[in-house]
Amino acid sequence: MRIDAPGSGANPTTDRLVLSVPQPSDLAELHQLYADPQVWRADPISRQSSQEQTATMVDRWLAGWQRDGLSMWVARSTEPATEGQLVGIGGCFVRFGVAWNLGFRLHPTFWGQGYAQEIIRAAVAAARDVRPDLPLTAYLLEGNTRSQRTTERAGLRQVWRGPDAGNPDPHAIRLLYADRDLSPALVKTLTDN
Repeated sequence: MRIDAPGSGANPTTDRLVLSVPQPSDLAELHQLYADPQVWRADPISRQSSQEQTATMVDRWLAGWQRDGLSMWVARSTEPATEGQLVGIGGCFVRFGVAWNLGFRLHPTFWGQGYAQEIIRAAVAAARDVRPDLPLTAYLLEGNTRSQRTTERAGLRQVWRGPDAGNPDPHAIRLLYADRDLSPALVKTLTDN
């Protein structure tokens, strides 16, 4: 699979999805996804309350596409019954210049059907093509068992567990997963912010 910069027309596909660089026309649907309380049940402080928050997030994704050649995709169904519907988002972005961060968020309608694995496979392949020198990581809040299982199925393993820096909940625990061993210095860089 070849992933090109935004505007190049590259829209990779999986068995049931077309993946595309976010466009302004996606903003309203993306905000609905990021404002949905069911989607954020495991991480309620990350739920977005305004479309401006979503637009800022999308701008960061687009900057990642320009800077790194890969970031987050919008995932839409190619299945006949749901063709064109927003399944969710997913991909990899460079975190702190030292690691890929794998991310995915699906609309609850599509949970439990293997869509996250399709997005993850495409993201992992693209990250390894673009910058194979960077480790692949994922951040999860402890208790988000659905994402934890999905991340483990993708071949990542837990390499760190500790306080969630910046979380107003003092009891929140962050888990760091990676596809390889990480040095203590790299773990510190990735978890102190």
